[in-house]
Amino acid sequence: MLFSGGSCSRGRRQPRRRAVPRLGKPSAQASEEQGRLVLPGCAQTDQTRPSPSMSEPSAQTADKESRSPAAQLLLGLRWGRLEEPLGFIKVLQWLFAIFAFGACGSFSAETGATVKCNADPKEMTAITVQFGYPFRLYKVPFDMPVCDQDSTDKRTLHLMGDFSAPAEFFVTLGVFSFLYTMAALAVYLQFHSLYKENKRLPFADFCITVSFTFFWLVAFSAWGKGLSDVKGATRPSSLIAAMSVCQLKTAVCNAGATPSMGLANISVLFGFVNFVLWAGNCWFVFKETPWHAQTTNKESSAEQGAVDKQ
Repeated sequence: MLFSGGSCSRGRRQPRRRAVPRLGKPSAQASEEQGRLVLPGCAQTDQTRPSPSMSEPSAQTADKESRSPAAQLLLGLRWGRLEEPLGFIKVLQWLFAIFAFGACGSFSAETGATVKCNADPKEMTAITVQFGYPFRLYKVPFDMPVCDQDSTDKRTLHLMGDFSAPAEFFVTLGVFSFLYTMAALAVYLQFHSLYKENKRLPFADFCITVSFTFFWLVAFSAWGKGLSDVKGATRPSSLIAAMSVCQLKTAVCNAGATPSMGLANISVLFGFVNFVLWAGNCWFVFKETPWHAQTTNKESSAEQGAVDKQ
Protein backbone atom coordinates (compact mmCIF):
# COMPACT_ATOMS: atom_id res chain seq x y z
CA MET A 1 0.00 0.00 0.00
CA LEU A 2 1.34 3.52 -0.97
CA PHE A 3 1.30 6.51 1.34
CA SER A 4 1.48 10.15 0.20
CA GLY A 5 3.23 12.82 2.25
CA GLY A 6 6.35 10.80 2.98
CA SER A 7 7.96 13.75 4.68
CA CYS A 8 5.43 13.58 7.50
CA SER A 9 6.18 9.87 8.16
CA ARG A 10 9.93 10.25 8.68
CA GLY A 11 11.12 9.39 12.20
CA ARG A 12 7.82 7.70 12.92
CA ARG A 13 7.46 3.91 12.92
CA GLN A 14 4.74 2.74 10.65
CA PRO A 15 2.46 0.08 12.08
CA ARG A 16 2.21 -3.15 10.17
CA ARG A 17 -1.07 -3.99 8.62
CA ARG A 18 -2.18 -7.51 8.01
CA ALA A 19 -2.90 -8.35 4.44
CA VAL A 20 -6.50 -9.35 4.02
CA PRO A 21 -6.97 -11.83 1.24
CA ARG A 22 -9.44 -10.67 -1.37
CA LEU A 23 -11.03 -12.60 -4.09
CA GLY A 24 -10.32 -11.34 -7.54
CA LYS A 25 -8.31 -8.35 -8.61
CA PRO A 26 -8.77 -5.02 -6.85
CA SER A 27 -10.62 -2.42 -8.84
CA ALA A 28 -8.91 0.64 -10.26
CA GLN A 29 -10.92 2.98 -7.99
CA ALA A 30 -9.87 1.12 -4.87
CA SER A 31 -6.19 1.15 -5.84
CA GLU A 32 -6.41 4.89 -6.55
CA GLU A 33 -7.93 5.53 -3.12
CA GLN A 34 -5.20 3.46 -1.48
CA GLY A 35 -2.55 5.48 -3.34
CA ARG A 36 -4.07 8.72 -2.05
CA LEU A 37 -4.19 7.64 1.56
CA VAL A 38 -2.56 10.22 3.81
CA LEU A 39 -1.58 9.82 7.41
CA PRO A 40 -3.39 11.95 10.00
CA GLY A 41 -1.73 15.32 10.67
CA CYS A 42 -0.12 15.61 7.23
CA ALA A 43 -1.05 18.61 5.07
CA GLN A 44 -1.98 18.18 1.45
CA THR A 45 0.33 20.80 0.05
CA ASP A 46 -0.35 19.93 -3.59
CA GLN A 47 -4.09 20.49 -3.33
CA THR A 48 -3.95 23.73 -1.27
CA ARG A 49 -1.32 25.45 -3.41
CA PRO A 50 -2.99 28.19 -5.55
CA SER A 51 -2.44 27.95 -9.26
CA PRO A 52 -0.70 30.85 -11.06
CA SER A 53 -3.62 31.24 -13.45
CA MET A 54 -5.97 32.01 -10.54
CA SER A 55 -3.63 34.55 -8.85
CA GLU A 56 -2.92 36.73 -11.91
CA PRO A 57 -6.51 37.98 -12.51
CA SER A 58 -6.96 38.70 -8.81
CA ALA A 59 -3.76 40.78 -8.81
CA GLN A 60 -4.92 42.75 -11.84
CA THR A 61 -8.29 43.42 -10.20
CA ALA A 62 -6.62 44.63 -7.01
CA ASP A 63 -4.35 46.91 -9.07
CA LYS A 64 -7.35 48.48 -10.81
CA GLU A 65 -9.16 49.01 -7.52
CA SER A 66 -6.09 50.67 -5.95
CA ARG A 67 -5.99 53.39 -8.64
CA SER A 68 -7.46 56.75 -7.75
CA PRO A 69 -10.47 58.14 -9.67
CA ALA A 70 -8.27 60.87 -11.18
CA ALA A 71 -5.83 58.28 -12.55
CA GLN A 72 -8.67 56.21 -14.00
CA LEU A 73 -10.09 59.36 -15.65
CA LEU A 74 -6.75 60.25 -17.22
CA LEU A 75 -6.27 56.72 -18.49
CA GLY A 76 -9.75 56.80 -20.03
CA LEU A 77 -8.98 59.85 -22.19
CA ARG A 78 -8.14 59.30 -25.84
CA TRP A 79 -4.93 61.29 -26.09
CA GLY A 80 -4.53 60.36 -29.75
CA ARG A 81 -7.22 62.91 -30.59
CA LEU A 82 -4.74 65.66 -29.81
CA GLU A 83 -2.78 64.73 -32.92
CA GLU A 84 -5.77 65.72 -35.06
CA PRO A 85 -6.14 69.40 -36.11
CA LEU A 86 -9.34 69.90 -34.12
CA GLY A 87 -7.76 68.73 -30.86
CA PHE A 88 -4.33 70.28 -31.42
CA ILE A 89 -5.74 73.75 -32.16
CA LYS A 90 -7.92 73.60 -29.04
CA VAL A 91 -4.80 73.00 -26.95
CA LEU A 92 -3.16 76.06 -28.53
CA GLN A 93 -6.31 78.11 -27.87
CA TRP A 94 -6.23 77.01 -24.24
CA LEU A 95 -2.57 78.00 -23.82
CA PHE A 96 -2.71 81.36 -25.59
CA ALA A 97 -5.87 82.33 -23.71
CA ILE A 98 -3.87 81.94 -20.49
CA PHE A 99 -1.02 84.00 -21.93
CA ALA A 100 -3.39 86.77 -23.07
CA PHE A 101 -5.34 87.40 -19.88
CA GLY A 102 -2.30 86.68 -17.72
CA ALA A 103 -0.11 89.26 -19.48
CA CYS A 104 -2.79 91.95 -19.40
CA GLY A 105 -4.16 91.25 -15.93
CA SER A 106 -0.77 91.17 -14.21
CA PHE A 107 0.64 94.32 -15.84
CA SER A 108 1.97 97.14 -13.69
CA ALA A 109 4.45 99.95 -14.31
CA GLU A 110 5.54 103.28 -12.92
CA THR A 111 6.19 106.74 -14.29
CA GLY A 112 7.74 109.80 -12.68
CA ALA A 113 9.21 113.27 -12.84
CA THR A 114 11.47 115.52 -10.77
CA VAL A 115 10.53 118.98 -9.51
CA LYS A 116 13.20 121.44 -8.31
CA CYS A 117 11.91 124.60 -6.70
CA ASN A 118 13.71 127.86 -7.50
CA ALA A 119 12.95 129.40 -4.12
CA ASP A 120 15.03 128.60 -1.07
CA PRO A 121 15.94 125.99 0.04
CA LYS A 122 15.77 124.80 -3.60
CA GLU A 123 14.90 121.23 -2.81
CA MET A 124 14.40 118.62 -5.52
CA THR A 125 11.39 116.36 -5.21
CA ALA A 126 11.15 113.05 -7.07
CA ILE A 127 7.62 112.01 -7.99
CA THR A 128 6.92 108.33 -8.70
CA VAL A 129 3.49 107.11 -9.80
CA GLN A 130 2.58 103.44 -10.03
CA PHE A 131 -0.30 102.23 -12.21
CA GLY A 132 -1.56 98.97 -13.72
CA TYR A 133 -4.60 96.86 -14.53
CA PRO A 134 -7.51 97.77 -14.75
CA PHE A 135 -6.04 101.18 -15.83
CA ARG A 136 -8.44 103.49 -14.01
CA LEU A 137 -5.84 106.24 -14.08
CA TYR A 138 -8.12 108.91 -12.64
CA LYS A 139 -7.97 107.00 -9.33
CA VAL A 140 -4.14 106.95 -9.20
CA PRO A 141 -2.91 109.79 -6.90
CA PHE A 142 0.45 111.51 -6.63
CA ASP A 143 1.78 114.47 -4.62
CA MET A 144 2.92 117.72 -6.25
CA PRO A 145 5.13 120.17 -4.32
CA VAL A 146 3.83 123.74 -4.01
CA CYS A 147 7.24 125.51 -4.13
CA ASP A 148 6.09 128.26 -1.79
CA GLN A 149 8.38 129.72 0.85
CA ASP A 150 5.56 130.20 3.30
CA SER A 151 4.17 126.68 2.91
CA THR A 152 5.65 123.22 2.75
CA ASP A 153 2.40 121.44 1.98
CA LYS A 154 1.82 119.32 -1.11
CA ARG A 155 -1.15 119.08 -3.39
CA THR A 156 -2.63 115.73 -4.37
CA LEU A 157 -3.26 115.25 -8.06
CA HIS A 158 -4.42 112.28 -10.16
CA LEU A 159 -3.54 110.88 -13.54
CA MET A 160 -5.98 111.48 -16.36
CA GLY A 161 -8.07 108.90 -18.19
CA ASP A 162 -10.08 105.71 -17.67
CA PHE A 163 -9.13 102.79 -19.91
CA SER A 164 -10.64 99.97 -17.88
CA ALA A 165 -13.34 99.01 -20.40
CA PRO A 166 -11.11 97.58 -23.18
CA ALA A 167 -8.70 96.04 -20.66
CA GLU A 168 -11.41 94.29 -18.66
CA PHE A 169 -13.17 93.09 -21.81
CA PHE A 170 -9.88 91.64 -23.06
CA VAL A 171 -9.19 89.81 -19.79
CA THR A 172 -12.78 88.55 -19.44
CA LEU A 173 -12.73 87.16 -22.96
CA GLY A 174 -9.45 85.39 -22.23
CA VAL A 175 -10.90 83.76 -19.11
CA PHE A 176 -14.03 82.58 -20.94
CA SER A 177 -11.92 81.24 -23.82
CA PHE A 178 -9.81 79.31 -21.34
CA LEU A 179 -12.87 77.76 -19.68
CA TYR A 180 -14.62 76.88 -22.94
CA THR A 181 -11.59 75.27 -24.57
CA MET A 182 -10.96 73.21 -21.43
CA ALA A 183 -14.56 71.95 -21.46
CA ALA A 184 -14.44 71.31 -25.22
CA LEU A 185 -11.23 69.32 -24.84
CA ALA A 186 -12.80 67.18 -22.12
CA VAL A 187 -15.78 66.39 -24.37
CA TYR A 188 -13.59 65.78 -27.40
CA LEU A 189 -11.19 63.43 -25.60
CA GLN A 190 -13.59 61.56 -23.33
CA PHE A 191 -16.88 61.59 -25.27
CA HIS A 192 -15.75 61.73 -28.88
CA SER A 193 -18.34 59.16 -29.96
CA LEU A 194 -21.07 61.43 -28.56
CA TYR A 195 -19.50 64.35 -30.45
CA LYS A 196 -19.76 62.32 -33.68
CA GLU A 197 -23.24 60.89 -33.13
CA ASN A 198 -25.00 63.97 -31.77
CA LYS A 199 -25.35 66.51 -34.58
CA ARG A 200 -26.15 69.37 -32.22
CA LEU A 201 -22.75 69.37 -30.52
CA PRO A 202 -20.71 70.15 -33.68
CA PHE A 203 -23.25 72.79 -34.67
CA ALA A 204 -23.06 74.46 -31.24
CA ASP A 205 -19.26 74.24 -31.29
CA PHE A 206 -19.20 75.92 -34.70
CA CYS A 207 -21.46 78.79 -33.60
CA ILE A 208 -19.43 79.38 -30.43
CA THR A 209 -16.16 79.27 -32.36
CA VAL A 210 -17.41 81.91 -34.83
CA SER A 211 -18.57 84.08 -31.91
CA PHE A 212 -15.23 83.86 -30.13
CA THR A 213 -13.45 84.72 -33.39
CA PHE A 214 -15.46 87.95 -33.70
CA PHE A 215 -14.98 88.81 -30.02
CA TRP A 216 -11.21 88.32 -30.22
CA LEU A 217 -11.06 90.63 -33.24
CA VAL A 218 -12.92 93.31 -31.29
CA ALA A 219 -11.00 92.68 -28.06
CA PHE A 220 -7.44 92.89 -29.35
CA SER A 221 -8.30 95.90 -31.56
CA ALA A 222 -9.94 97.80 -28.70
CA TRP A 223 -7.19 96.90 -26.24
CA GLY A 224 -4.52 97.96 -28.74
CA LYS A 225 -6.16 101.39 -29.05
CA GLY A 226 -6.63 101.59 -25.27
CA LEU A 227 -2.99 100.69 -24.69
CA SER A 228 -1.80 103.49 -26.95
CA ASP A 229 -3.95 105.92 -24.93
CA VAL A 230 -2.50 104.54 -21.69
CA LYS A 231 1.01 105.17 -23.00
CA GLY A 232 0.11 108.75 -23.86
CA ALA A 233 -1.44 109.42 -20.46
CA THR A 234 1.41 107.92 -18.41
CA ARG A 235 4.50 109.23 -20.15
CA PRO A 236 6.57 111.65 -18.04
CA SER A 237 5.81 114.61 -20.33
CA SER A 238 2.08 114.17 -19.67
CA LEU A 239 2.78 114.02 -15.96
CA ILE A 240 4.73 117.29 -16.12
CA ALA A 241 1.98 118.95 -18.17
CA ALA A 242 -0.59 118.04 -15.51
CA MET A 243 1.33 119.84 -12.72
CA SER A 244 0.65 123.56 -12.48
CA VAL A 245 3.90 124.22 -10.65
CA CYS A 246 5.82 123.18 -13.75
CA GLN A 247 4.04 125.78 -15.87
CA LEU A 248 5.32 128.64 -13.72
CA LYS A 249 8.84 129.92 -13.25
CA THR A 250 8.89 128.85 -9.63
CA ALA A 251 10.19 125.36 -10.40
CA VAL A 252 12.16 123.35 -12.94
CA CYS A 253 10.58 120.00 -13.93
CA ASN A 254 12.35 117.13 -15.66
CA ALA A 255 11.25 113.71 -16.85
CA GLY A 256 11.76 110.82 -14.47
CA ALA A 257 11.21 107.09 -14.85
CA THR A 258 9.73 106.01 -18.18
CA PRO A 259 7.16 103.21 -17.88
CA SER A 260 8.06 99.86 -19.41
CA MET A 261 5.14 98.66 -21.53
CA GLY A 262 6.67 95.45 -22.88
CA LEU A 263 4.26 93.07 -21.13
CA ALA A 264 1.26 95.10 -22.26
CA ASN A 265 2.50 95.01 -25.87
CA ILE A 266 2.87 91.23 -25.63
CA SER A 267 -0.71 90.93 -24.39
CA VAL A 268 -1.95 92.66 -27.57
CA LEU A 269 0.15 90.23 -29.62
CA PHE A 270 -1.36 87.28 -27.76
CA GLY A 271 -4.81 88.68 -28.52
CA PHE A 272 -4.01 88.71 -32.24
CA VAL A 273 -2.71 85.12 -32.06
CA ASN A 274 -5.96 84.06 -30.37
CA PHE A 275 -7.95 85.67 -33.17
CA VAL A 276 -5.93 83.76 -35.79
CA LEU A 277 -6.34 80.45 -33.93
CA TRP A 278 -10.09 80.81 -33.52
CA ALA A 279 -10.53 81.94 -37.13
CA GLY A 280 -8.51 78.98 -38.41
CA ASN A 281 -10.38 76.54 -36.21
CA CYS A 282 -13.70 77.57 -37.79
CA TRP A 283 -12.92 75.43 -40.83
CA PHE A 284 -12.06 72.29 -38.87
CA VAL A 285 -15.17 72.64 -36.70
CA PHE A 286 -17.30 73.25 -39.80
CA LYS A 287 -16.11 69.92 -41.23
CA GLU A 288 -17.77 68.15 -38.27
CA THR A 289 -21.18 69.76 -38.88
CA PRO A 290 -23.98 68.24 -41.01
CA TRP A 291 -23.64 71.17 -43.44
CA HIS A 292 -20.26 69.97 -44.63
CA ALA A 293 -21.55 66.39 -44.97
CA GLN A 294 -24.45 67.57 -47.15
CA THR A 295 -22.12 69.61 -49.36
CA THR A 296 -19.79 66.64 -49.76
CA ASN A 297 -22.67 64.33 -50.68
CA LYS A 298 -23.96 66.78 -53.30
CA GLU A 299 -20.53 67.10 -54.88
CA SER A 300 -20.02 63.33 -54.95
CA SER A 301 -23.46 62.76 -56.49
CA ALA A 302 -22.80 65.44 -59.13
CA GLU A 303 -19.48 63.83 -60.01
CA GLN A 304 -21.11 60.41 -60.19
CA GLY A 305 -23.82 61.77 -62.49
CA ALA A 306 -21.22 63.30 -64.79
CA VAL A 307 -19.38 59.98 -64.95
CA ASP A 308 -22.59 58.11 -65.75
CA LYS A 309 -23.38 60.49 -68.62
CA GLN A 310 -19.99 59.85 -70.14
